[in-house]
Amino acid sequence: MTSQPSEPCFDIAHLAHVELYTDKFEESLNFFVNVYGLTITAQDDDHAWLRAWDDYEFHSLKLTRHHTTGVGHIAYRAASQAALERRVAAIEASPYEVLGWVNDDQGHGQAFRFTDPFGHIFEIYYDTVRYQAPDDQRPSLKNLSQRYHARGACPRRLDHLNLLAADVSEFKRFMEICLGSRVTEMIQLDNGRIGGCWFTINNKTYDLACTEEHGGGNGRLHHVTYATDTREDILRAADIFLENGVHIETGPHKHAIQGTFFLYVWEPAGNRVELANSGARLILAPDWQTVVWTESERKKGQAWGLKTIETFHTHGTPPMPKPQNH
Repeated sequence: MTSQPSEPCFDIAHLAHVELYTDKFEESLNFFVNVYGLTITAQDDDHAWLRAWDDYEFHSLKLTRHHTTGVGHIAYRAASQAALERRVAAIEASPYEVLGWVNDDQGHGQAFRFTDPFGHIFEIYYDTVRYQAPDDQRPSLKNLSQRYHARGACPRRLDHLNLLAADVSEFKRFMEICLGSRVTEMIQLDNGRIGGCWFTINNKTYDLACTEEHGGGNGRLHHVTYATDTREDILRAADIFLENGVHIETGPHKHAIQGTFFLYVWEPAGNRVELANSGARLILAPDWQTVVWTESERKKGQAWGLKTIETFHTHGTPPMPKPQNH
């Protein structure tokens, strides 16, 4: 076990949205709407702003037409305007690259952008746009933003994403300094490197994971994940993916780390997308100590013995060029 800072930082409220690049825009959009089960809030020729039925904000996924795949940016919402200003000051005083303020996207006010050492672009903001459902999406209960539409897999909310980095220890430092994140679980490799870290900025078990890059890429995405209410929702989704010709990579099964029930698929452009159900597990202890997994423990496989398949370690987006034969 390793100790966390004595005073948790809650300047950041939650993971807000992820921008996903696709070089098959129409096919990807059809997947996310009709098979995965998100709702379009707004759309233009090159972008679609989407959300799950219990996301309160304008969007939680921005799908962008691009020449390749991967992640465009990762957005967090600050807990207040003052908290946003504190984070900006901490980031500006850090050794990490600052991109500055932007105010050119739908769904929220001005956002402060910065990058990790591996090319992933992050932004934080406070002013946001809450989703206003049109008449045909209005819920019966006033404490929901949108009715449960039961289209496709129909996940409830954005849950987390997983990024790839050549040095997870350095990424850990970045998350702790810039976002005030805590590490709930991690993998310690026999060679001394950290193989993966799971980060939280609130009471969820994690909202972002970072695992070691094995493909030699930079700024790559491993996967983005939405949460379901139950495990049974994921079993139903597996049949939906099967009937729609979606590549099921692994699962349904249960992770040893974090105990998440999971299903991984590749959307039409090749980005890995997960459905997850972590149950009612929360990190309520303010003095939570990081759970450290050894390399030998991880080689045992997932919680119920399923071995981690090879593509889970090698596939990321954008894809790496294949070596040329000489």
